Amino acid sequence: MEIKTVSILGCGWFGLPFAKELVAKGFRVKGSTTSVDKLDSLRAEEIEPFLINLNEASALPTDFFDADVLFVNVPPRAKTESASSYPDKLQSIADAATNVKQVVFISSTGVFEDGNFEVDENSVPKPESDAGKSLLEAENLWKAYPQFTTTIIRFAGLLGPGRNLAKFFAGRTDVPNGKAPINLITLDDCIGLCLQLLETQQFGEVYHGVSPHHPTRTEFYTALCKVSGMEKPTFKDELLDWKQINSINVSKLGYNFKVQNWFEWMENCSL
Repeated sequence: MEIKTVSILGCGWFGLPFAKELVAKGFRVKGSTTSVDKLDSLRAEEIEPFLINLNEASALPTDFFDADVLFVNVPPRAKTESASSYPDKLQSIADAATNVKQVVFISSTGVFEDGNFEVDENSVPKPESDAGKSLLEAENLWKAYPQFTTTIIRFAGLLGPGRNLAKFFAGRTDVPNGKAPINLITLDDCIGLCLQLLETQQFGEVYHGVSPHHPTRTEFYTALCKVSGMEKPTFKDELLDWKQINSINVSKLGYNFKVQNWFEWMENCSL
């Protein structure tokens, strides 16, 4: 299949730079925003802008769904999105995507509970949080539609421009669970993984977007605070509930994560 047009529902922290990369590579890109003020900024980046707000009962623009691939990149709003309302909002999008052949749903590794285990794409999630439950319900919603093929990409914790996680730990003392492994991905790898999916067209799978390097919270956040010029935190030397997210399916794409070692990445990172 020749992919010419890509629609991105949600041009935010990931969606906008991803859209810019697609434009640079010659794709026709349609992007949505919930803000009227951002329509001109999308247009300035040669992204065809659409105003779509799933929290408002308004007709969806049919032109937005005239695309070869639709990326759905609208996570549930933390603490304000009920487990039931999020999938319901996405269902209106799924119902409207009658002309789309490929849907890529950006999910999260938060669908997995902290079960003191390593998991990969073959593991069955049993989420405990409301957000995790609503994400898993949304994944199953997309997979239930026969008119398009659904690909699910579960991003781990997001790190990159405007998302320096060091600020959540700087100067804190006795932070719990210091021995637990981290599960993170940079914006560069989020974009790289999705570009590789479009290149290889290995649709219909579940992919875990997570760096293969899993140092402990103590090791990682202590070093990140140092390179960020922030006060060093202290962690409790303990291992409580944890999980390590692995990816085995990304190898099918022939994609190698740019971050193979977080401490090497820190030497050149800019957050």
